[in-house]
Amino acid sequence: MTAGHLQIKNGYYYAVLTYTTADGKRKQPWIPLDIPATGKKTSKKMAEAALTKARMEFRPPSKDAAGGMEPDMLFSDFMEAWLEVIKSTVEQTTFTSYVQMVRGKIIPYFRKTGITLERLQARHIQNFYLHELKTVSANTVIHEHANIHRALEYAMKMELIPGNPADRVERPKKERYVADYYKTEELEQLFEATKNHPLSLLIQMAAFYGLRRSEVLGLKWDAIDFERNTIVIRHTITEAKEGGKRILIAKDSAKTKSSLRSLPLVAVFKSKLLERKEQQKVNMKVCGNSYNKEYKGYVFVDPMGNLFTPQMVTENFSSILKQNGLRHIRFHDLRHSCASLLLANEVPMKQIQEWLGHSDISTTANIYSHLDYKSKIASANVMDNALAMPETVEKEWVIREG
Repeated sequence: MTAGHLQIKNGYYYAVLTYTTADGKRKQPWIPLDIPATGKKTSKKMAEAALTKARMEFRPPSKDAAGGMEPDMLFSDFMEAWLEVIKSTVEQTTFTSYVQMVRGKIIPYFRKTGITLERLQARHIQNFYLHELKTVSANTVIHEHANIHRALEYAMKMELIPGNPADRVERPKKERYVADYYKTEELEQLFEATKNHPLSLLIQMAAFYGLRRSEVLGLKWDAIDFERNTIVIRHTITEAKEGGKRILIAKDSAKTKSSLRSLPLVAVFKSKLLERKEQQKVNMKVCGNSYNKEYKGYVFVDPMGNLFTPQMVTENFSSILKQNGLRHIRFHDLRHSCASLLLANEVPMKQIQEWLGHSDISTTANIYSHLDYKSKIASANVMDNALAMPETVEKEWVIREG
């Protein structure tokens, strides 16, 4: 029978078992007994009986499974090991978001519980979600669930656990996202307030073309055809954290196939872009060897040739709004402002989908259907003309007593 003893943690009894692996390593898995440590003799006797049962039933793993992963390892340690497994299977920006969520929220919570991978149950995961919902949105918990579920699916494939306990958990209902946006007059105020700002052209193009931040920052001169008057969206700049430092990620592919799109270069932007291109040539000549030639082909660089970064754009945009007394929106909401303006001017939803580069029209409709008020007015008029409503005859209502 496996050696073990009782321990109290967070007001509950745990069975702490001890065994030695084939390579001589000493292991001590903590097994939650779900018995409150009330201080009474009855609860201690129940815990002692549960400890004896746990010692009798416990079977040390026969091999070092899944590259160091074992069924009796702490679930928090398993999640850390899983991050290393998926690191090479996802995009760097995606992996960064996984790391922030897993190391920031999931691991700290479950490390305190002492629950092992093989002892993890649906109720433990459900309790984590209830704990999280006190401080974060339902959508955040849904993302946390996706990480936990995917990690446990891997554990099943590696035959570390017989089933996925996350399958039996009730996820919170997804909150419908309602896009914020600027109205026409607000956009015009923004353009006026930023007309002499270094981000002026970047802000105007993001709002006019409905570009994502990654798309406008990734705009290169070779994507602009000044003869045919076209702009091709095909390159992106994003940011990720690696080793505590922010790194830029340049990609020659957009978010989806539909994101790769060609847009017309209108006269006002053609003039502004040509002027910017000439100014870059002057800056390069004046700065000489001090000019950063690494980003020579990009449209949005500073006078020294340094690329505008996502973080810099976000922080500066927020400061611009505050300094000019403008209503706060996110930089991404310029994209929503573009869509709302198109809808207000009766541009069909299908054309808006193509303009914004959404992969599916349902995505466009889900985000912007609440803004499509004119189509609702048209529907109301159709119903009004189709149905003859009876005239209302007002009657005097008398309340009789007795």
